[in-house]
Amino acid sequence: MAGKGILAGLPWWVTWVVVPVILIVVFGGLIATAVGFLIGLLFKVLIAAALIAGVIYLVRRFTGDSSSSSSKSDW
Repeated sequence: MAGKGILAGLPWWVTWVVVPVILIVVFGGLIATAVGFLIGLLFKVLIAAALIAGVIYLVRRFTGDSSSSSSKSDW
């Protein structure tokens, strides 16, 4: 019997309320762990990008470009 056949004779609230609540209770820890991992990973990627951009900015700011016409006295 297919999945639709199992839930065919039940009221709508069993299909749309009880079943999702049971699944969230059973797999809630797994879902929370996965979401927490993804948010942590995204945060680390953003921090790494900000740090790399900061280093690039500082290096370009204080070393200056040798091909530019500006002199060290500008800063």
